[in-house]
Amino acid sequence: LAATERVALNLQRALVADPGRPHPNLLIAGRYLPVGPSALVGGDWFETVRLHFGRTLLVVGDVMGHGLDAAVDMNAYRSTLREVASTELAPHRVLRQLDALVAEDAARRPATCLLARVDPARGTALFASAGHLPPAVFAADGTGRLLDVPVGPPLGTGLGGYESAAHPLTHEETLVLYTDGLVERRGEDIDDSLALSLIHIS
Repeated sequence: LAATERVALNLQRALVADPGRPHPNLLIAGRYLPVGPSALVGGDWFETVRLHFGRTLLVVGDVMGHGLDAAVDMNAYRSTLREVASTELAPHRVLRQLDALVAEDAARRPATCLLARVDPARGTALFASAGHLPPAVFAADGTGRLLDVPVGPPLGTGLGGYESAAHPLTHEETLVLYTDGLVERRGEDIDDSLALSLIHIS
């Protein structure tokens, strides 16, 4: 790897390895897996934000582009999101504020982002998406389904227009948030890739 690629890769690995701590009522597992040593480093990131009343905000995002600039922007998104999410706003309002703040910086790259505010005590999760792929839920028997979440524009456009959608989530189910690198295949329709990925993950 070139020196700048090595710095970007180390930065990205360090950042995604240290998300916030969820409540103990929620079991979290995360994995960052580069495609290969020749792959360009991107701006994929994830985060957890501990909220009041036993709730946890789960976040996954993807800064557009590759290289050191994308990794640096990814860190800026994470930092800003932590500040906005700590105000306990609904997920769509978190995206709205984050979008407005990022849009003020013309040098910042756009990013997709998916938020899931999980409430284990009530068995529900509230989702909001900024141009990101839909979350998946897997039952105890391994069967999976994609959740229908309204999709707004990527962050940084300043367009807003985000909405939240609630879905039930039981203790026996597993919620999966991911970036496009997990499902996209060259020359294949994204819907076909998502359907095939559900089978492979389960």
